[in-house]
Amino acid sequence: MQDGETAPIIDGNGDERKSACLAARHMAVPDGVRRVECFADARDILRNPASRQGGAGAEHVDVGDPEQVPVFYLDGEMHRKRRAAIANLFTPKAIATRHARVMEQTTDALLARFRTRGRGRLDAISFELAVAVAAEIVGLTESPSWQMAPRIDALLRSALAGKGLMAKLASAVHGLRFYWQDVRPAIKARRRQRRDDIISQTLDKGYSTRAIMIECMTYATAGMVTTREFITMVAWHLFDRPDLRRYFLDSDEAGQFALLEEILRLEPVAAMIQRRADDNGDRAGIDIRAVNADPAVVGTCPHRIDPGRARRQGQNGGYMSFGDGPHTCPGRQVAMHETRIFLDRLFRVPGLRLLQAPDLGWNQLLMGYELRNAWIGCERT
Repeated sequence: MQDGETAPIIDGNGDERKSACLAARHMAVPDGVRRVECFADARDILRNPASRQGGAGAEHVDVGDPEQVPVFYLDGEMHRKRRAAIANLFTPKAIATRHARVMEQTTDALLARFRTRGRGRLDAISFELAVAVAAEIVGLTESPSWQMAPRIDALLRSALAGKGLMAKLASAVHGLRFYWQDVRPAIKARRRQRRDDIISQTLDKGYSTRAIMIECMTYATAGMVTTREFITMVAWHLFDRPDLRRYFLDSDEAGQFALLEEILRLEPVAAMIQRRADDNGDRAGIDIRAVNADPAVVGTCPHRIDPGRARRQGQNGGYMSFGDGPHTCPGRQVAMHETRIFLDRLFRVPGLRLLQAPDLGWNQLLMGYELRNAWIGCERT
């Protein structure tokens, strides 16, 4: 803690999780999958070289041609090589020299528009930011993020709508719109001149158009959707807790990251990670919410927000919120930086207030919460 900072109030062993009741109603492991709630057991499974990706249809993905398969579904040496190929896009240097500029410029533009109107939907604003940042990394830069964001949102919502004929038709229509207006122009531009992004790498490896589309959708889900929920959830906590808001605004960068990671520990966006073992057929479902509250590693008051917890316990601040082992989320630092930059500037907007708390919903694909209709207001410029 720096001079002038005010420590947040930690009173008793209560429960400050806003999504706990929702998760309790909806979270369930599939038949034949054992639930893992111990931090040490979860870490052993995720770091075990023999563990294979599970869930999200991983068991049914044909990895016969690994170069045409999204990195999410790969394991072993092929996964290591693919992760190494994209590692330079997520380094501290890349964040400082490339991505921070996009984060800051997009944040300033979004907040300028918000202040002009005097009100806005926080979940929609944060999604546009997440789209702009992820699009830079993926290479979807030939269409404005404010136009692309609703197309991606519609596509993802239609994909979760069900398996009926109309749902499939709607998903196909939204997928074509996203392809023709966003993905195809990006591919054409990269064919003319490669850049340091995901699409350029896929072209170098001879990906089919379908494979490139799938890769774009994989990163859209991982880098755009989850960041939207995280930003909205953290903001909700800061609106409801003046002491947390004061702590965040008075802290240096390290202190702000500590608070963000602590809130994410309590409110992980993706709350279930599945793994399978080929040698014995074991299938495990790691309950991230339970693992992140294991008293053996988080200490006392596991359901309270305590920014000093990780430092005191000698732990990684995010605990298991970004996974662990070979499949640890590569965009972890990108998500943390854009969240910190955006919220630091948002909460300095004059007259900022929460007009309507977000509606809580459940995303069955991610096994996590969704926050919508979070209306905020401010003094109009």
